[in-house]
Amino acid sequence: MIFSQKFFIFTRNFTFCDRLKDYKGIMKSYEGALLHDKLKEYFGFSSFKGNQEAVIRNVLAGKDTFVLMPTGGGKSLCYQLPAMIMDGVAIVISPLIALMKNQVDAMRAFSAEPGIAHFLNSSLNKTAVAQVRDDVLAGRTKLLYFAPESLTKEDNVAFLRKIKVSFYAIDEAHCISEWGHDFRPEYRRIRPIINEIGAAPLIALTATATPKVQMDIQKNLGMADAAVFRSSFNRPNLYYEIRPKHDVDRDIIRFITQNEGKRGSIYCLSRKKVEELTELLLANGIKAKAYHAGMDASTRAANQDDFLMERVDVIVATIAFGMGIDKPDVRYVIHYDIPKSLEGYYQETGRAGRDGGEGYCLTFYSYKDIQKLEKFMQGKPVAEQEIGKLLLQETVSYAESSICRRKTLLHYFGEEYAEENCGNCDNCRNPKPKIDAKADLRMALEALRDIGDKFKSDYLVAVLTGKNTALIKSYGHHKSRWFGAGEAHDAKYWGALIRKALILGLVDKNIENYGLISINPRGEQFIALPFPVTVTLDHDYDEEEREAEAVAPMGKGGAADEELFSMLKDLRKKVAKKHDLPPFVIFQDPSLEDMAVQYPVTIEELQNITGVGAGKAKKFGEEFVRLIKAYVEEKEIIRPQDMVVKSVGNKSGSKIFIIQSIDRKMDFEDIARAKDLEFDELLTEIEGIVNSGTKLDISYYISQFMDDDKAEDIYLYFKEDAESDSLDAAIEELGADYTEEEIRLVRIKFMCEQGN
Repeated sequence: MIFSQKFFIFTRNFTFCDRLKDYKGIMKSYEGALLHDKLKEYFGFSSFKGNQEAVIRNVLAGKDTFVLMPTGGGKSLCYQLPAMIMDGVAIVISPLIALMKNQVDAMRAFSAEPGIAHFLNSSLNKTAVAQVRDDVLAGRTKLLYFAPESLTKEDNVAFLRKIKVSFYAIDEAHCISEWGHDFRPEYRRIRPIINEIGAAPLIALTATATPKVQMDIQKNLGMADAAVFRSSFNRPNLYYEIRPKHDVDRDIIRFITQNEGKRGSIYCLSRKKVEELTELLLANGIKAKAYHAGMDASTRAANQDDFLMERVDVIVATIAFGMGIDKPDVRYVIHYDIPKSLEGYYQETGRAGRDGGEGYCLTFYSYKDIQKLEKFMQGKPVAEQEIGKLLLQETVSYAESSICRRKTLLHYFGEEYAEENCGNCDNCRNPKPKIDAKADLRMALEALRDIGDKFKSDYLVAVLTGKNTALIKSYGHHKSRWFGAGEAHDAKYWGALIRKALILGLVDKNIENYGLISINPRGEQFIALPFPVTVTLDHDYDEEEREAEAVAPMGKGGAADEELFSMLKDLRKKVAKKHDLPPFVIFQDPSLEDMAVQYPVTIEELQNITGVGAGKAKKFGEEFVRLIKAYVEEKEIIRPQDMVVKSVGNKSGSKIFIIQSIDRKMDFEDIARAKDLEFDELLTEIEGIVNSGTKLDISYYISQFMDDDKAEDIYLYFKEDAESDSLDAAIEELGADYTEEEIRLVRIKFMCEQGN
């Protein structure tokens, strides 16, 4: 009997073991149901997004956790929900006071207990600090936010030792890495301070981390064995566009007015530009507020609230605004200046369309901005300069590339995008012709294999194009069989091809060593058995700036009325023949293009057109406005009156100073010095004044600056031979004996005498 009982028990146990997997599955489902109940109870959500549930389970299990999740993916919930469930207080380290306040307010809105979340930072007085500590010690607080600077204070460390810490959450963890876009040295001290307070699990979260930055974060936080949860960086609802930086103020005002009722943010690199642009937008009837670190805290907070509460439509800001906003229905993000890194670009564009709706990411690009950023780096430690230059070069490559923007961006963050055409970026919607590049790519890979892995991509390009630099000579590669082997193509072509090789996985880039490239086994396979490869040439934004093509945002029609533009060109020929002048003297192409956008029907309206001032409008404008008026009436066109950009006073003041100085026959060098301009910048200002119809007499300076015969030759060229006012064409025709400055000066004189 005893035997049979034991046998029975054994068989029961055997059955239990056999069903253990089922039991675990049931328990997992039960735990899942409880977790969903808590999600509903605390936050009102019925389901998790993406990796949220898996991340939260890992945190609840007391394990270190690394979260890579794009902006709008729900990172905050990954530590907020565990904090509500677990015993003790979660310590959240965040870089911005604005962000802390935003999150604390959000948590208090979800809970009936006002002390559920607090922050301790420099914005609190002694009474407020005492209240926070009372709530924490009384067990009312589940989340306590710190800036890294506040966490390191001795009294805060002593206080935190008294409480039970459930876990540490490091938000915006990319700040810990010198390779991240927003490096904060204080973040480097987080791990030692945690060790001092007391060990607890860590969760590090970021929306922008390349493989290099991820490694840096885990190493510095001592969480190399952390479970990594990586969400896709693809934001399919975002449209990416890069435009040449030509007449950017007008483009921005046109964009905003065409998207009336939608809210957006504009990023500028300098505080000065933030202030100037805000003033310009206000002058043109756009509700805008500024935001930058130079403003006092109360003004910043008030302007931020005005944007969040939709009392203004546009916030113009520096990157100080980047991490402090949680507004789901931002419909566009405009970059007035190109960001310093692709991480910064991704972070800032990620503020658009967080609710899954439309998000338009428009960036204005000029290589001059890159050169300015490079100048800012001068004086910094060499290692920091090298990192900064590499990050800048990645940004340039992205901006100038004709490859799908989404594909390039995701590749940068270590994610492959399988589609060749995303259908939601400027390069995919307006693709450039593809060139068969199989043979050239094979040549580039063979050259790379031969010269070795000690060089960056621009060095390989220099070898292939036969650029005889001192560095190439020092390595003896000017004697290599590859030197000049690719001179049939320019540097832009080879740069595009190497980027294609990186995306195809044929070449590796060693970020650890400042971007050195090397061929990998897949590249060797390609050399042995090449497959068809096509490449699109990079954008030449200098050329595109000259062409100045206006693109209508969000798919709302074309940039210019081609029919009217053609009619205006015919009229220009007629008027030019009547006055015995070259057509470009009457009105330049950009002016005609702007007329075909704005449809001016009076002389006063014509004066607001690009390159047309009062003088030109009165002298040549009557026939043009008559034609446009008849065309508008015939076609029943509704004219975009809101396209008239009202300028603010400071720019006109500068122009008045230049005009008055030339009237007093001042040397151009002295004028430039007085307005803090380079000589070529002064000439650009004068050209703008003259092209708008103002007559200036600069003969006095030309006679000092250059030989009379040379001046006469250039003058006759523009009067008799030139088909346009193109500087490049003039340089090519006149030859090397004439400098660019000489040609520009005489061109100004010619336009004044013949056109104004």
